[in-house]
Amino acid sequence: MTTMGTAARGSRARISAALAWAVLGVALACAVAGLIAGPGYRIGWWSLGPAFQALRWAAIFGLGAAAVGLVAVLLALGTGARRPMWNALAGLVIGLVVAAPPINMMRRAHQLPSIHDVSTDTDNPPAFEAVVPLRHGARNPVEYVPATAAEQKKGYPDIAPAVLKLPPAQAFARAEQAARAMGWEIVAVDPQALRIEATDTTLMFGFKDDVVIRVRAHPDGSRVDMRSLSRVGGSDLGVNANRIRGFMRKLGAGSR
Repeated sequence: MTTMGTAARGSRARISAALAWAVLGVALACAVAGLIAGPGYRIGWWSLGPAFQALRWAAIFGLGAAAVGLVAVLLALGTGARRPMWNALAGLVIGLVVAAPPINMMRRAHQLPSIHDVSTDTDNPPAFEAVVPLRHGARNPVEYVPATAAEQKKGYPDIAPAVLKLPPAQAFARAEQAARAMGWEIVAVDPQALRIEATDTTLMFGFKDDVVIRVRAHPDGSRVDMRSLSRVGGSDLGVNANRIRGFMRKLGAGSR
């Protein structure tokens, strides 16, 4: 009986070790796929479709690795095998970390408006001029679609212009300072038209979104409007709205 019990424990320990290594290997493969999907698209190794598919499958297999990793951890605890337990635990954590960003992207895609053009002035959005040649071949046109306004108001009711108690020229200078502080590539600064145009490039995928800032006289000083437009994609997952919020915070901080 003792020999049979020892053999059974040894068999469970071998299974536990093999399962733990498998979980860790799958989780690490998912991590690599998730990490290179965006940069690979950015440098032209593959198109956007395969990049998104890589993220999707990395999330699915990452979740699977996490689930099997939990089983492997419990099995390792039962056999008293410490190394398999830590391998399985590492695979579980890595799987969850890999799956979290794509799952969050899918959640945001369902919750947020399916738009890629956000403006603080939906009645008379600031127009793009200097960046238009740079958008050659872009999937999204620069012409504003009126139906976008209704979606924006439902999804981002807080997006609004800033009113500064400054003359337009001073407000424009402050807007330029805030735009440069955002780290964007400044394309044009027109003090006569009181308009700034810039391009922001996202980190992972290298998506280019264009920005136009317009300053006008206001009874209380100056009104600053901003529009942010993606070059590709039907839904921006809230990126353009967040970019406007970030600029307005910079602009407000400079006014104190």
